[in-house]
Amino acid sequence: MVILGSLMVTPIYFVNTLNDAAALLLVRGPDFLSVFAQPQLEALAMLFLRLHHHGVVANEIFWGLWLLPFGLLVRRSGFIPRVLGTWLILNGIAYVVISLPGLLAPQYESLVFNSALPATLGEIAIVLWLLIKGAKVQPLDAVAPSPARG
Repeated sequence: MVILGSLMVTPIYFVNTLNDAAALLLVRGPDFLSVFAQPQLEALAMLFLRLHHHGVVANEIFWGLWLLPFGLLVRRSGFIPRVLGTWLILNGIAYVVISLPGLLAPQYESLVFNSALPATLGEIAIVLWLLIKGAKVQPLDAVAPSPARG
């Protein structure tokens, strides 16, 4: 979960920030960019914004993959409802499915995203459950071991 949820996602985010910076640099137009015409600068800025979107699509794969083991852990936990674990697994599958048209058929990306939207709410559901209900606190005497006889 750590590898898929943070060690893979974080570097992609940092590199993806360069695309935002490049688009901003092109739009603000420092002096050395005066050799380009305005339509060329706008086209390059759009290129970097689309590269940023592709970086987000690449991250969607890892957003989905880390939710699969997390959903299994929630299902097996015993103190969080199993339906939330199932929802997280569906959420993970939905992220991977959403990323496929983003990479292979961009014209269908919004259609697939809108269709999969209910499944992607699993993360919000677990956060709300943990904030509102939380883990059941067991009384100390129920957990304490019996005194050893000797």
